[in-house]
Amino acid sequence: MNKEMIVLQCWDDGVASDARLVEILREYNAKATFNLCASLHTPERTPGRLGLREMKTVYDGFTIANHSLTHPSLAEIPIEAARRDIREGRDRLQQIFGQPILGFAYPNGSYNEPVMAAVREAGHIYARTVVNVEQPFPPEDAMAFHPSCHFLAPDFWARYERAERNGVFYFWGHSYEMRSEAMWQAFRELIQRISSDSRARWGNLTELFESEKERF
Repeated sequence: MNKEMIVLQCWDDGVASDARLVEILREYNAKATFNLCASLHTPERTPGRLGLREMKTVYDGFTIANHSLTHPSLAEIPIEAARRDIREGRDRLQQIFGQPILGFAYPNGSYNEPVMAAVREAGHIYARTVVNVEQPFPPEDAMAFHPSCHFLAPDFWARYERAERNGVFYFWGHSYEMRSEAMWQAFRELIQRISSDSRARWGNLTELFESEKERF
């Protein structure tokens, strides 16, 4: 790999195990985006989900993106309902975190052209799918930004090495998918390996897309 590669990661749903995840990320100065659904959180933590009162502290220093208000499959509901869920999800997160919310991740990977248009109209500059592909950056349509792979992909490291030609490697997942201490240790080693790779640097999704907008 002869040129710098930007490594991006994002995590969905605001689950309680994100608190453990961010401690690992902070240990290795790894950037990340967390895709959240504001209405799914109560003030206090529940067994599976972070509480509203702790979220600003848990996610301090990381980027927040919209995952809709209620996590519906947006392409399967009336478009007016989808628009409302997208817009209100963004508005609520901006109120909670006091920062612009510019990214989006499609709940259940469900999207179509009208939904993509609604995400763009609501003020987002990119939207992530769950279609894992190796593609050049920037994507043809920022509202269909496909990740390189899931963090548990069996060919994760092969895809990582091949990302040289694209200059961007982007992985995603849910922290609840780490169901054993062995999986948590493997994840720590993954973050450590990327952080120690002189060919790569951790990137911020919104900054990356904003810089692309300025170029054109």
